[in-house]
Order: sequence, then C-alpha cells, then structure tokens
Amino acid sequence: MRVFASDAHRAHFPAGEIYNGELVRPFECPERWDHIDDALTAAGMTERHDAAAVGVDRLAAVHDPAFVDFLTHAWDEWTAQGHDGDMIPTCFPARRMNQRIPADIDGRLGYFAFAAETSIMSGTWSAALAAASLANEAAVRTIADGEPSFALCRPPGHHASIDFFGGYCYLNNAAIAAETMLAEGAERVAVIDVDFHHGNGTQDIFWTRQDVFFGSVHGDPAHEFPHFSGYADEAGGGDGEGATVNRPLAPGTDASTWFAALDDLIDHAVGHGVDALVVSLGVDTYENDPISSFRLASADFAGIGERLAGLDVPTVYCMEGGYAVAEIGTNVVNVLRGHVGV
Repeated sequence: MRVFASDAHRAHFPAGEIYNGELVRPFECPERWDHIDDALTAAGMTERHDAAAVGVDRLAAVHDPAFVDFLTHAWDEWTAQGHDGDMIPTCFPARRMNQRIPADIDGRLGYFAFAAETSIMSGTWSAALAAASLANEAAVRTIADGEPSFALCRPPGHHASIDFFGGYCYLNNAAIAAETMLAEGAERVAVIDVDFHHGNGTQDIFWTRQDVFFGSVHGDPAHEFPHFSGYADEAGGGDGEGATVNRPLAPGTDASTWFAALDDLIDHAVGHGVDALVVSLGVDTYENDPISSFRLASADFAGIGERLAGLDVPTVYCMEGGYAVAEIGTNVVNVLRGHVGV
C-alpha cells in the first residue's frame, strides 16, 4: 500500500470548536495524523510520498471557483479588518432568506459554511490544499500502475460540497481523487464512504452524474450530523438518478449489520460497472469513538479492506474521520492491511 502524506497539515489547528454548547479543543486534531503515521511505520509502511500542488482546474472540476477563491483569501481579508481570532461562522442564509453573496467577509463566511463547528485560521487554506494535492497525486499514480494508495489527508474532505465547507472539511479530497481518476482514463468511478457521518459534500458534487457512483453507510441523519443529508430515499437526480445509494443505520449498530450494508454498496458499485474506486476512509465507526455511536471493534476494520479489495479495481483511500485518537492508527492500518491481504 503506497502512502501519500505531508506535514503541511500542522498549519491547521483552530483554537476550538463549538460542541454541546461549549468551546472545546477540536476533535479533529494533529495527533490523529501522528498516531496514523506511527501505526503505518510500525506495520512496515515506511515510505512516504508528497505531492505537488493540485491545479486550479482540478479544484474547479468539483468546486465552484467563487468558493475556492473565498477559501484562498478568507484569512487575509479577515485579518485585514482587524480580527484576531479564528473565523467562526455566525450567520447562515436559511429558508426564504436572500442567497446573494455578501461583500463583507463575515457575511461571506456564513454564506460558504453550513456548520459553526468548523472554523478557519491562518494555516487552513495551505493545509486543505496540501490534503487535496495528496488525494490528486494518489489518484494519478494509482491509475498509472494499479497499486492501491492511501492519502493521509488532513483536514478531511467529504463534508465539503460544491460551494460550502463544514464538518471539519474545506476541499473534498475524495471527490478530487475521483475526478482525477476519470481524467487519467477511468470510465466509471465508485466513491464508497465508510465514515460514520454521511458524506453530504461528495453526494452533492456527483448528484447528477452517472460516471461516479456514490455509496455511503452511515449514522441515520435523523439522529446524527449532518442531519439534513443521507436519508435512504436520496438516490441522485437528473442524469445521476440511481447512481447514489445511502444506507443510514441506527445508533448502536453492530458489525454484522454494518457489514451487510457495506456488502450491499459493493454490489451496487459492481452493478454500476465501475473500473476504479475511491474510499472515504473514516474509522469513527469504532465502538469507543467519542462523537459517534456504532459498535465496530478494532479487529473488524480488516474486513473493510478485504471486502473493498474484492472489487479488484485501482483503489485510493482518502482519510476522513475517526476521533478515538489512541486507537485511530490501529484501525486505519487494519483496513489497509486487510486490503492488501497481510
């Protein structure tokens, strides 16, 4: 398993996030990356590949250029107005409100965000661009030689949509990887999201597309973030009708129920005729994750890799969530070792 990683993620670590009505230390923290990196090394996956910055054209293939421009310049505009703290959105364009993009940076922050727990700081853009670049490079290399790759992306990406950020995500790394695989010669790509939380951004990006199948098994949005996306009746629209499959599951779901849903997604991907795969790899389905409610044990994660390897197509894993920091490395490595059969 080839590993793409970069220390550039360290530039991003906001001072806090809003959780249960309090400002707390972010669950999405640099130690997550460190524990995964240490576990990869202990498993013998010692070589690391970096990546050149992904091109603007690739970002524009999945994101609105106005959104990318906002992320690129947001911090400079924020500080130019004399603000010192992290950028936390406080006003959102809700139902029946005007959807114009405000001139003021505080207004644009709310316009391009969908959740207040995700803030922007001085190093957010450089870290997000580096994560997207890792996913892009992994996709290029994997299509070229067929060797599976793991992009150790931080910040994660699957909640970032065409034109908004949230859920710790700014650029959609998995969507960028899928678009790159198509550009490099794949005809139909599957994005299978195994994170506990629904990949609302990825679904939105590919909603009207038939060349990208999106399948997700996740916590029922009636109970879990992001709440307004990921219901079973969401199946794609327009030309993409039927190319989206959601399998929301109840709090407390055990491994056997969860794997039955994953097997169903894999069957749909096979039926869709995919010839390449991107995996949004969240390991927050772990039984002791602090902000999730599924019941997978560490040993169960090998089965994820084993099943996905059965598709027998070029595969890129992009790191998403997982907040039981001490165990995150073990759980990620179990998935990757399951895929390569060691």
